[in-house]
Amino acid sequence: MSTTITTYAGDTAIILTETQLDPYVTHALTRSLLTGPGLPCDSGVLSFAALCREGLRTVADSTGDPEERLAAELREQLVIGGLLGPGALETESVLLDGATGEISTTYFLHDRPDLMDRRPLAPSLRTLVRFAEATDELAGLRGQFASYVGRYGPKAVADASRHLLAVFEDGTDGEPAPFWKMAALIRPLALVAGRAGASGLALDLPPRLLDQEFGQGKVVRFEDVDFPATLTHEPTRRFLREVGLPEDGYLFSLDTDVPLATLAEYYADVDPTAELPSRAGHLIRLGHLVEDNSLVIDGETGAVLNWSEPEARLFPLNTDVSTLAFTLWLLHREQAIDEESGHELSTDTYDQLAMTMLQVLSTVDPTGVAAAGRDGRHYWTEVFQDEASGVLESVGGAR
Repeated sequence: MSTTITTYAGDTAIILTETQLDPYVTHALTRSLLTGPGLPCDSGVLSFAALCREGLRTVADSTGDPEERLAAELREQLVIGGLLGPGALETESVLLDGATGEISTTYFLHDRPDLMDRRPLAPSLRTLVRFAEATDELAGLRGQFASYVGRYGPKAVADASRHLLAVFEDGTDGEPAPFWKMAALIRPLALVAGRAGASGLALDLPPRLLDQEFGQGKVVRFEDVDFPATLTHEPTRRFLREVGLPEDGYLFSLDTDVPLATLAEYYADVDPTAELPSRAGHLIRLGHLVEDNSLVIDGETGAVLNWSEPEARLFPLNTDVSTLAFTLWLLHREQAIDEESGHELSTDTYDQLAMTMLQVLSTVDPTGVAAAGRDGRHYWTEVFQDEASGVLESVGGAR
């Protein structure tokens, strides 16, 4: 069964006919929406590409499930699209209840369909589209969020979070699904740092942001005497002197016992036989990541890299020290928000939280998306994806 993509007033929409909806969709308001104005083709939050590819189909049809192991409540749900993660890749499937119009999500566990379940997403398709549009407007600072252009810092984050949450609470009796609650709390965090370039780096962090987040005495600032001669990138030197980095971040800790060393100098002391990358004398080791990974800075360009000792390879990590600091701040802020919510964000929906965090990070620093496009690895992306996969595996296996 094919669908129609209609173009009007410069926009495109996915529209189905009354015949295509029969017998799947009986809910009157949903039928009215799907036959016109239809669904948007493009969104930064979700995709309805499944409708374009295959038309309406049930979960039972999608899994095959010859042994009928699917839960009864899932069998007749309609697969209409998917939530999007970084790089516009679909994560979990979006389902429509053709009788009630309610929207939910599921992961397809083809080997264990008996373990599949549903999570609520929106009370209706129209509400889902409205929520996705609001989220896109925040990301693009347009529409109802156009007034945030040029506004950065903690106050802008707090205001945008309240604004977005109000949108999500409207039409859901004040109780939006966890996916939208976390979106309202996490996505506005991208507004904490400016992009004017005053620092000479990708981001202009507010003064004392790291001190306020990690606590006084927990942020290390360096002096010129701490820098190797090959650290010539002046914006990086200035950032490390004036802003600094947290001594202990998420899965990361700084080298603070001795002046910063180049990768060549460091390994001359710990393992003179280690295989090192070219220009090891121009790579300054800031500290270590887990599993024998080192965090290094290119002294000439300021690029932040991950040196994997087991693989003897360099991988992109962050654009520069400003986006590294933002990443560490983002991770710490998420943990604080989760604790303040009584771990509501991470209890049952950590996979969605991980994808939301990755989207925020990719918005501020696209290094991970670029690395994936080059078939490379990205430490922060893998950390989130591994933890999200752990949640899925605990309920029966990878999707």
